Amino acid sequence: MKLSRKSHCKINLLLNVVGQRADGFHELEMLMLPVPIFDRLDFELLGHGIELTCNQPGIPTDSSNLACQAAESFAAKAGVTGGVRVHLEKSIPAEGGLGGGSSNAAATLLALNELHDQPLGQATLHELAAELGSDVPFFMQSQAAVAKGRGEIIEPVAPLEALDGKSLLLVRPGFGVPTPWAYQGLAKFPGAKNRPLGQADELAKRLANSSLAEASAFYNSLEAPVFDKFPLLNLMKQHALANGAEAALLCGSGSTVFVICPDAATAQSLGQAIKSKFGQQSFVQTVPLPGDFPNTVA
Repeated sequence: MKLSRKSHCKINLLLNVVGQRADGFHELEMLMLPVPIFDRLDFELLGHGIELTCNQPGIPTDSSNLACQAAESFAAKAGVTGGVRVHLEKSIPAEGGLGGGSSNAAATLLALNELHDQPLGQATLHELAAELGSDVPFFMQSQAAVAKGRGEIIEPVAPLEALDGKSLLLVRPGFGVPTPWAYQGLAKFPGAKNRPLGQADELAKRLANSSLAEASAFYNSLEAPVFDKFPLLNLMKQHALANGAEAALLCGSGSTVFVICPDAATAQSLGQAIKSKFGQQSFVQTVPLPGDFPNTVA
């Protein structure tokens, strides 16, 4: 049996670190928005084993890849003895803060559950997703949502009408930022990791009421350590805000900066201006908001 799925990426309109947890992880609240840029995963059931191939040579295809880990977790939980071959067509850049690996893991859980006639319920799949990583539970669905705890508590929000008709510009320079390093770097910035709770819900309400909040309402605790080490990213953000952007923010742990523009023309012009000013970037893309999120492909 074969099945193909698309897995989308995300941006964090807000990433607020509100404290340290007893388990060593950070307590988070995030307002997350799905973005219609997709990887594609093709699945084929095998007699045994887990095989992963990828169109990009720099992407690991062993058990360090979250898609492999998701397949292993599913097989163990569902009692599946057969194997699976997965081919990953990668379009979402790695180490960009866009959640591509987490999205691949969620797509793998959902696809394998479908291929094996739904042996696991949604609650069990969600538990597996939470064990795989903080962003994986968000990708088990395709709505804007507030995520809390480590990221495993997902609360879909009302449509963010203030974003209707806007255009999103994503700019990732020619380097990535490892997520573990970014969180470790918060130790130098205590004010960025002990912030009041409730900002994600508040921003979601404001955006649902057709009022685009001022740029300062979009906040990311990880900007403190990441901008300290990579000032180029802050320069790109500030350039965008000074040249027509309505909001701009580091996405997750970076290195992607997302920019919300009033229209596609502004986004495209600003993207070209950033490339001219800061050098050729490895990834510059504009997408309309909101987007369409098909999960399966022919």
